[in-house]
This record gives sequence, C-alpha cells and structure tokens, in this order.
Amino acid sequence: MDWRDTPQQAEWRQGIRSFLKDELPAVFQSETLDFESMMTMRGNPALREGFESWRKALAKRGWVAPAWPTEYGGAGMTAVDQFILNHEFAEARAPGIGGLGVMMLGPTLIAHGTEEQKQQHIPRILDGTVNWCQGYSEPGSGSDLASLQTRAVRDGDDFVVNGQKIWTSGAHIADWCFALTRTDPDAPKHRGITYLLMDMKTPGITVRPLINLAGSHNFNEVFFEDVRVPVKNVIGEVNRGWYVGTTTLDFERSSIGNAVGQRQAVERNINWMREHKHEMAPTDYQASKHQWADRWIDVQVATQLAYRVISMQAAGLIPNSESSIAKLFNTTLSQSIAKSAIKMMGLAGVLTDKSAPMRGSAAVGYLASVPATIAGGTSEIQRNIIATRGLGLPRA
Repeated sequence: MDWRDTPQQAEWRQGIRSFLKDELPAVFQSETLDFESMMTMRGNPALREGFESWRKALAKRGWVAPAWPTEYGGAGMTAVDQFILNHEFAEARAPGIGGLGVMMLGPTLIAHGTEEQKQQHIPRILDGTVNWCQGYSEPGSGSDLASLQTRAVRDGDDFVVNGQKIWTSGAHIADWCFALTRTDPDAPKHRGITYLLMDMKTPGITVRPLINLAGSHNFNEVFFEDVRVPVKNVIGEVNRGWYVGTTTLDFERSSIGNAVGQRQAVERNINWMREHKHEMAPTDYQASKHQWADRWIDVQVATQLAYRVISMQAAGLIPNSESSIAKLFNTTLSQSIAKSAIKMMGLAGVLTDKSAPMRGSAAVGYLASVPATIAGGTSEIQRNIIATRGLGLPRA
C-alpha cells in the first residue's frame, strides 16, 4: 500500500500547516498541560483565552467538526481530508474542540436525531456553550454494558429516571448528559434500552467526584433520583437505544490520532535518554536503547493500524473489529511507553513530583494510562469483538 499523499492531499496538508503556524495559540505548545487543566482551564486565564481564540479560528472554517455536513456547521470533509487534518493537528499539539459533544453525540444526533433535536443541540455543541458527558457505565454494568439497570419509567410526557452511572468523565463540568436507560425490564438485555438526553441541572441529579490513581479529577459517579426527562429527549426509538448507543461507540473507537501522540512520547523519552546517558550505568543505557527500539516499532504498528482504519472509511466501509484492534493496541502501548520510561529512570522514575525527571511524567503517565484500557470498552471486550467479528470465532 502506498501511503504517500497525492498532489491534492499534499497541498491540503501544507495549507493546514500554514493555518496552524498563523492561528494556533502559543499556550498549547506547552508540554506541561495536563488533562484536568485542559478540561477545566482552572486558574489559567491564558488557557481560556487560547481556547476561545482557537475555537473562533476553527469555527470560521467549519473545522470544529470538519466531517459533519455543512448544513450542520461542519466542513463536509472526506474521511481522508479529516485524517490529514487530525494528523497535522496532533503533530502541532493542537487541542480538539467540543469534547464528547463533537466526538460522540453530534454524529449520533446527525444519524438518529430529529430535526428539532439537531437544531436545539448541534449549534451549542459547536459554539462551546454546552459541555456533554456520557452516562453509560454503571457499578454492575461496565464491560457488560447491556446489563445496565438505571430505570426510566414513562409518566405522561416524561420519563422518570432512577439509578446510578459511574466513571462519568467530565460530569462535574457538564451541562448535559447523553445516557442509556432501561425502559423495558422484561425485554432481552440488548433490547428495552432507551437513549436519553438529560439536562444536568434537572432536580434529582447528584454528581460526586472520583479521584484517579494519578491524583486528578476527571471521573465521577452520577446519581439519579426521580429525575424527570421529557419524552422529546429520546434519541431514536424507545426501547431501541442500544443500537443508537453502539453508533456512538463506533465513533469513539474510530479515533485515528493516537499514533502521533505515542510517537511524540517515545521521542521525548529518547531525547531524555541521550541527554542523561552519562548518568546511567552502561548496562542500563543499553537496556533502555533496546526498550525504546521496541517502542518505536510499536509506534509504527500503531500508525499502520490508523491508516488501515482510514483506508476503510475512505472506501465507504465502517471499521468494526479494525477499530477495536487499533484501540486495544494503542491503549496497551501507552502503558508500555510509561513502563519503559520508569525503567529507564530507575527509582526516580516512580516519583510523581514536578522536580522528578521529566516532571514526573513517567509515573503519572503510567497511573493515568490504566483507565485507557477500560474506557470505551475494556481490553477484554475489544478482544471479544476481534475474535467474533474479526476472526469469525464462536461466542462460546
């Protein structure tokens, strides 16, 4: 397969690079920005100003959600054009705008929502006035998501929701939530589920923080107690929400920008190793060289998996097991990179303090990488998908 750009693609790529050079705020070039600060912009006016400036620059071109149809505020890009855009943005460390609203809910609304729902929510996703969170996982329904028990009972023009969601990323700053609820407890577990949109200010919704291993706050648990949600907030058909929900998961798993970030992480660690060679025992240095050679090969594999996904999308196909392969490989690779960094730095590698080597990024990165193999479908679930849908193996 020849992955080189066509003349038109090369021209498009150069135009993106020129745009980034002129428009990307300098604040995003810092390697010290963590996920929590990027989400909340807490105590960082420069970051808030940078995000607003960046949003306006993207919105002028329809690049907040570039693959969306132009009638919904996108640029109507082809899959390959968006792939090139994502690639160049990742190289420049340019942040995405819109969060789960752009990445997951927006495409699902376009595919399954009514025109009224699209007009109500899509403009506010694009202009950043509404943040979204995802209400899928529950304490007893994570990998087996279809066993979820949060109930939604019809009462006139409303559903009354009771139950709990967990590992809800960004719920503490979200304005709305898209959630799966059980509306027919007697139906088979993949049926009787309804996809609802909930205003997080609705009485009866309580958000409690969950602090992760790295000491940061992104996850939450969310409780619903007699929460009234209008029936008009159903996406798709009542009791057919599982199929809407799997559409959302397909968008999440089709991400193709991870390989660039993995490569940049490997490059940063290799540069550190070169700069501190004189501080390492010769045997440790040789061992680290071999480790990073392996990680570099892994990054090339991740890149090829990303190209495999985009080649399918360009051909009008929907990646399924292929996206699961890429997701499984990338999330495992992030842990391998962090583990290699810790080994390279020795005992100092387990320190999370900012005064530690590379500002403690090795230990923090390893702790922060643990949820990646769980979120969006655990590694075990991805292997099941690969086995049954990719290899055609029996379920039992």
